[in-house]
Amino acid sequence: MLPEMNTKIKKSVPVLLGVIVLFSVSCKLPQEKSGTVPGKASREIAYIGTYTKKEGHVDGKGEGIYKIYQDPSNGKLKFGSLAANIINPSFIKVSADKENLYAVSELGPGDAGSGFIHSYNINKDNSLVETGKLSTEGFAPCYIAEDPTGNFIFVANYVGGVVMMYEKNPDGSLIKKENITFEDPENSHPHSVTISANARHFYVADLGHDKIWIFDLNVETAEVKPNNTPFIQLKEGAGPRHFSIDASGNFAYSINELNSTISSFKIEDTGALVHLDDISSIPENFIGKNSAADINLHPAGNFLYVSNRGHNSIAAFNINPETGLIELLGFTSTQGDIPRNFAISKDGTYLYAANQNSNNITGFSINPATGKLESTGVVLGVNTPVCIEFMR
Repeated sequence: MLPEMNTKIKKSVPVLLGVIVLFSVSCKLPQEKSGTVPGKASREIAYIGTYTKKEGHVDGKGEGIYKIYQDPSNGKLKFGSLAANIINPSFIKVSADKENLYAVSELGPGDAGSGFIHSYNINKDNSLVETGKLSTEGFAPCYIAEDPTGNFIFVANYVGGVVMMYEKNPDGSLIKKENITFEDPENSHPHSVTISANARHFYVADLGHDKIWIFDLNVETAEVKPNNTPFIQLKEGAGPRHFSIDASGNFAYSINELNSTISSFKIEDTGALVHLDDISSIPENFIGKNSAADINLHPAGNFLYVSNRGHNSIAAFNINPETGLIELLGFTSTQGDIPRNFAISKDGTYLYAANQNSNNITGFSINPATGKLESTGVVLGVNTPVCIEFMR
């Protein structure tokens, strides 16, 4: 481990000189499963994570994970039902094979001994059956990532400086594999985990340390180790939150919560990041308080979108495919208060914003030529929505 590396990987079994124990796994290839309602092929399924209790930053009024329907022909949404009754499922993730759904239970020190990750099987009627619940070994878990082989699940804990790695059982439930603990855990706030398409590297956005940590991943042996370039330092006070890699694997983008900027990076063959540029996620003349939240690339790869809490907008950017640099296209009001996560429909036609404090999800059409957004007039009432996850 390099001397300048400020992280350490804790094991549940003894290790010598920081050597990571190797595990044998058999890679599973994702299999197809329909994301539509049986007998109603025109309706797509999405799951909504919510806050269910009062926290310092939100007055949660949801009941858990909801199921909703989208009509891809016109972008309209229809409320379905409560799919799972759990506390604060603030981030949810459908597995690539569409067989499982994973949800964090965002709990703090006053709620339980840790946060949790819940595992569900997705039935043919898209109902959920819980198959397991494990500690995240930290508090306020806030992000879930699945590696490209479908064998591993990662969870970032905002409180405690811990990222957990789990291996999947055949039924989709999880087994703990790695506890990646960052030094200075009181000030470390891992907010997301992003895995490269080739499954060789993953990136942890640490809001507290203003760093993107870089790790090497071996999915055949389940080995995790710091990259030879273990991190890239962002500007002080940037607060990197979510991180996206483009389809080419050449460029990446960080939405920085605290200073409302987007950082662009070139990805080296080694997995290291080279900083290219920073650009504001809010208008220059905006003088109110803002904290940036989410970032998503359009499926076509030529547009990038971010959400702003305070300015209450989605900012749209054009991507230069040669340089990776982004250029502002404009801002669109989310027509709600405190947009958190947002999602783009799997055909790239519509964007939906989860407005946490106004208890609604609003819809927008995406111009395929310009990338600009236009309101569709769609408004679906959902109590304190935080995360939107389409069956892909």
